[in-house]
Amino acid sequence: MALRRGTPPSPGGTMPLVGHLRELRRRLTIGVLAILVGTALGWYFFSPIFELLKQPYESGITDLLKTKGIDAKIVITGGVGSAFSFRLKLALAIGLVLASPVWINQIWRFVLPALHRNEKRWAYLLTATGVPLFVGGIYVGYLVLPKGIEVLIGFVPQSVDSLTSLSDYLNFVLRTMLVFGIAAEIPLVVVMLNRLGIVSAKQLAKARPWTVIGIFVFAAVATPSTDPLTMLFLAAPMTILYFISELIAKLTDRRRSKKEPEELADDELSSLDD
Repeated sequence: MALRRGTPPSPGGTMPLVGHLRELRRRLTIGVLAILVGTALGWYFFSPIFELLKQPYESGITDLLKTKGIDAKIVITGGVGSAFSFRLKLALAIGLVLASPVWINQIWRFVLPALHRNEKRWAYLLTATGVPLFVGGIYVGYLVLPKGIEVLIGFVPQSVDSLTSLSDYLNFVLRTMLVFGIAAEIPLVVVMLNRLGIVSAKQLAKARPWTVIGIFVFAAVATPSTDPLTMLFLAAPMTILYFISELIAKLTDRRRSKKEPEELADDELSSLDD
């Protein structure tokens, strides 16, 4: 890993274990502070954000109320502190999303020095790519929530009311959006592994059929609802993003293969000069 200012080098010229721990503490501190600031903003803007999260539920039960007569409501259950716990949990989730540019950047800033020379440039580049993918995945997950809610509550028998705990509903919403957000990051990991020379474009092409099958299996298991439409909403973008990452890997390998003969020629010339 690259040396940091104020960290004494070890005899091998690399950062000692104490330096790694200090760097990790520094990155964690910055990330946690950013999440705390985002959590404070989430607490302040709780009402409009809660109305936004409640919208998929209202949209999902509208047709059920008309066709099956199911009266579905969200209720608060538990002790007197349940409402406070719910607000704090939602504010923390909002803080994680709002602070994602910071903590994602801190993760790359800690990992990349051991993997690449131009770590700062790559950290900003990966952050600029990873954050939109993460937020875009969360947004797609939000869009499919009404359909998932309609399918799941649709199993309630007629003439039976459906009362959903506010905490359970929040867990369902967060799980769905988080799965979509994390799934959107997978192609970025594939591209990074290729840039490091761990996975080649040929290997990705060879594993393509099994990868696509794995994507659909993951989508079927990860999505909370049982309908195939929600699964396709997750699997289709993941498949397209994987194909794009495979294309980027192919271009990277082609550029790398052109550079290798030039580097060998330079090494031969330098050896002759010596």
